[in-house]
Amino acid sequence: MGAEHLIINREASQAALILGLQPAALIDHVARVDWSLLDQTPGERGGSIPVAIEELEHILSEVKTHILDEPSPIKTIAGGSVTNTIRGLSVGFGVPCGLIGAYGDDQQGQLFVSNMQFSGVDVSRLRMKRGPTGQCVCLVDASGNRTMRPCLSNAVKIQADELIAEDVKGSKWLVLRFGMFNFEVIQAAIRIAKQEGLSVSMDLASFEMVRNFRTPLLQLLESGDVDLCFANEDEAAELVRGEENADSEAALEFLAKRCQWAVVTLGPNGCIAKHGKEIVKVPAIGEAKAIDATGAGDLFASGFLYGLVKGLSLEECCKVGSCSGGSVIRSLGGEVTPENWQWMRKQMQIRGLPIPDTRT
Repeated sequence: MGAEHLIINREASQAALILGLQPAALIDHVARVDWSLLDQTPGERGGSIPVAIEELEHILSEVKTHILDEPSPIKTIAGGSVTNTIRGLSVGFGVPCGLIGAYGDDQQGQLFVSNMQFSGVDVSRLRMKRGPTGQCVCLVDASGNRTMRPCLSNAVKIQADELIAEDVKGSKWLVLRFGMFNFEVIQAAIRIAKQEGLSVSMDLASFEMVRNFRTPLLQLLESGDVDLCFANEDEAAELVRGEENADSEAALEFLAKRCQWAVVTLGPNGCIAKHGKEIVKVPAIGEAKAIDATGAGDLFASGFLYGLVKGLSLEECCKVGSCSGGSVIRSLGGEVTPENWQWMRKQMQIRGLPIPDTRT
């Protein structure tokens, strides 16, 4: 399958301070829907189960008659955990960022690229390939919880042997998400990143991923090549399942022994983090009731990484992360609105944190 870089402009792409690995570009279709649609959608509510393209299109057709808040439309945007983090860093914090990955030669692929370009993200490392771009239906209920049905089985993606040192030269951080679907690509990207002197940040993806693929996950963590690791409460519990003290603090210690920075997010209870011998606990910021929890952890990572590149303390990094994570849950989807970026900056100002200089 042929591939081509979207833009061949190495001088511009080297300016990216933080790079995200999104092996398969993804388009999210997000909508607030009533309970009846969730009841008739196969699979557990709140989970993420892969579906075929026919099922995805069927769910999308049904969504239109189950919209919770008329005339709220289906929101279609570039998605994926790493994409959310990178877009947040670029738009909300003014950090020069780029994406590594592949997108299809279809309408969804063009939408993904356009959204990233509009967000100021360097897309020169994205390869266009013949085939479909990944899609995901995100159904959000009245409580703000989301049920996801991704269609990735036939989506184009970047291969491990397509990654080159030039992709990461001059950058400081590589951001990725653990996953078996792209495990070889992740391994290759980490190897090249470490050879070029980059630090690596990894998100644990989901408690199912931790449970089902614990051995390869431990292989990555034990390598010492992951400098920063994010886990949510459920992933943390899965990580230390069966141990005597299987709680978030135990998971934090587990990660901190293998990574320079370890962070466990606790939803409405904030987060705990450890670097060296320092441990901090920071409360959540924002309303207790989320409109949509999609992207909360991804945007927390945006704020935390911004804090690291600005040289902030561990506690300050967590506070910025709490501000940015709190901003995205105030509206639908994993993209923060201009109004909610303003809200975030106000929260940062109240707490004496350095306000990013951005165009939002």
